[in-house]
Amino acid sequence: MAERIPSAAPGDAPLAGIRVLDLTRFLAGPYCTMLLADYGADVVRVEAREGREFRPPGAERDSYFFLSSNRGKRSVTLDLRRPAGRELFLRMLPDFDVLVENFRPSVMERLELSAERLTARFPRLVYCGISGYGPDGPYRDRPGLDQIAQGMSGFMSLTGTPEAGPTRAGIAIGDVLAGIFAAQGIQLALLARERTGRGQVVNTSLLESMIAVLSWGAGMYFERGVAPGLAGQHHPLSSPYGRFRARDGYLNIAAASEGLWERLVRALGQPDWLTDPRFDGPLARLREREALTAEIESALATADVAHWVEVLNSAGVPAGPVFDLEQVFADPQVLAREMLVELPHPEIGTFRTTGLPVKLSRNPGAILRRPPLHGEHTDEVLGECGLEPLEIARLRRDEVI
Repeated sequence: MAERIPSAAPGDAPLAGIRVLDLTRFLAGPYCTMLLADYGADVVRVEAREGREFRPPGAERDSYFFLSSNRGKRSVTLDLRRPAGRELFLRMLPDFDVLVENFRPSVMERLELSAERLTARFPRLVYCGISGYGPDGPYRDRPGLDQIAQGMSGFMSLTGTPEAGPTRAGIAIGDVLAGIFAAQGIQLALLARERTGRGQVVNTSLLESMIAVLSWGAGMYFERGVAPGLAGQHHPLSSPYGRFRARDGYLNIAAASEGLWERLVRALGQPDWLTDPRFDGPLARLREREALTAEIESALATADVAHWVEVLNSAGVPAGPVFDLEQVFADPQVLAREMLVELPHPEIGTFRTTGLPVKLSRNPGAILRRPPLHGEHTDEVLGECGLEPLEIARLRRDEVI
């Protein structure tokens, strides 16, 4: 049976009817446009003719890096370095509501496709630029990558242990957060356009996105004037609240109140802790965190993680296992919430991806389209923009597409 790939998300999806021209590469920008596609936008990815990132010449399939952030899109190849390619791009743009790019700010200026120029020519356009540091300021033209932003934002100064030192997140969290904030900004701009009839420029950066989520970590510094330092594996303001070792692995326990502390003690079968002066009150338990952690891990060592997760939750104590990804995507709660999605794919057989984290009751999005093959929809999209087959063939002979 031939593979069926829907041409668009359902018509009642929140962003149905919104068309997005996607000039992005790597992760922050593609993650942003993927989120828009998930909720119904028609996202057309404009790619270089020569190939796509992280796919070496002759490779038989796209990399996991590309596949993880480009579901739901169509692909067009176009050489923007050529005047004819830029002319074609400008012909396409009136058919789109949103343009997203994540180059350094000077790149679009050199191509004569700057935000100012395009929004002046197309006043309803929402132009979104994602960069390492933002479109102005002294670092404007520096290359900005995820781990650099993690370090410069202060995030790494809060993450890690004294033994390991400042530590990066295990995923490219700066890229992902910039993509999320960019998608939010685009939707706000589209909402404003409904009232005003005019688009606008949306900007965010990896650095700003990482700083924005410092939350109470920044608040502690603002209040005390002293940097909080490395948080380690435990909550800096509460104990016991952190990661603990059981017989066969790790679990997180959060006994963040006096009532939860008492439930935890009883669930672990350690009533003597309630009269131990070392653990008498929240401040004492915070001060004696190291000794308390050792006592808790000694009790947990008598059984496996799954046993303690069940016992503690049954007692009303928040607890959960520290899963690896194989365990995550076999977990019944994860599956019940449809956080694993599978679609057919011509190169890899089955494409697996994470599900939608936000569920809407009346206007849900959907993951209906696998990541596109390179240039898979060039003729289709250009035809929708009014080009005739002969002109498309000429552009291909001239190596514009």
